[in-house]
Amino acid sequence: MSERSQSSAGESKVDQRLVRGERSRRNITRRAVDIASVEGLHALSIGRLAGEIGLSKSGVQSLFGTKENLQLAVVESAEEQFGEAVVQPAMAEPEGAARVRALIENWITYATTPLFVGGCFWSQNLPEFDSRPGRVRDALFAQHRDWLDLIAGELRYAIDAGQIAEVDAELAAFQIAAVLAAANSAVRVGDDDAVRKARRVVDGLLVPLS
Repeated sequence: MSERSQSSAGESKVDQRLVRGERSRRNITRRAVDIASVEGLHALSIGRLAGEIGLSKSGVQSLFGTKENLQLAVVESAEEQFGEAVVQPAMAEPEGAARVRALIENWITYATTPLFVGGCFWSQNLPEFDSRPGRVRDALFAQHRDWLDLIAGELRYAIDAGQIAEVDAELAAFQIAAVLAAANSAVRVGDDDAVRKARRVVDGLLVPLS
């Protein structure tokens, strides 16, 4: 075999290992998101996930290194899945009020179907880390701020475009997020009327101009 062929074969083996590693990493983080949505990120461990996925503990550790790195990867995976299910479909709607309503409806589906076993990932994990400084808390709260900023930005557009009556966009986004978090908890304990109440609150903030 020529030197070039040997080099190509070696690169191919490396590429295959990277693909397998990325596939394993994705499978692990997706399973871990479900666990964390029920029990919280603190419940995750490399050993537990190795057993559930059917990999060696050393194999899982080689992918993440530390528990904190595992938690950060799970937070990132949750954001990716949330984006695919809630945010991206809403972007097909016109800017402003229609997009806000799409975001809310997609969120309701995300929490009630649900996308994650325990419902809303952030409703479970934000309270757990709000008094624990560190990279995990920073990542969770950055995602939460991004969600608030997204809603507030669409509300500002709706106001400027004359679609809805004047509101404080940042305050309204905060209220919407709080109501959705409350609805998630209510749905989890069997309150079938929680979604209707959440929609009423949103309707009260998105009053069309007469």
